[in-house]
Amino acid sequence: MKKIMVVAVVLLALVTVQSTYAADWGIDKAHSTVKFKVKHLLTYTWGEFTDYNAEIVYDRDHPMNSTVNVTINVNSIDTGNAKRDEHLLSADFFNAEMYPTMTFVSKQIKSAGKGKLKVTGDLTIAGVSKEIELMVDGPSDPINFMGTTKVGASAAGTINRTEWGLTWNKTLETGGLLVGENVTLIIDAELNKAK
Repeated sequence: MKKIMVVAVVLLALVTVQSTYAADWGIDKAHSTVKFKVKHLLTYTWGEFTDYNAEIVYDRDHPMNSTVNVTINVNSIDTGNAKRDEHLLSADFFNAEMYPTMTFVSKQIKSAGKGKLKVTGDLTIAGVSKEIELMVDGPSDPINFMGTTKVGASAAGTINRTEWGLTWNKTLETGGLLVGENVTLIIDAELNKAK
């Protein structure tokens, strides 16, 4: 009986110690961006989403215990061209009236080398969910800035937009398509540790 009690106490202590490494983090929108780029005709067009929220639990010593949950307001898209943004929000692309948000929910996080992580999760756009992978540089070592503990991280990945039903395009007179199918996602995030 004593052995069982000792084992139970040790296990409880290990769980308690492990849980102290995990922390809740919030995204600092003033110093973060959610961007994308896609080929248009001859060059790349860039855009970003300016309204989003992220719930992150990061366990520095056990990344597999971490979680990421992101919600993006599709209507906050900004490509620097109002007419293009209006088209992107239409049923030809995001159909924002019916699907005003897109989400990313992590399913697996694991180390991808020193200072790097691979995050696998479900990306939902226009009601369609597909698994994607994001490669992450960071998170950085934490610093204390004006009383707040901060870390930084950059994530990137590429998706084929047609897999989410965003298939609109035009064929060029010279052959080929007006808009590329592959979209590169780039997220630069400064995170604040919850107090």
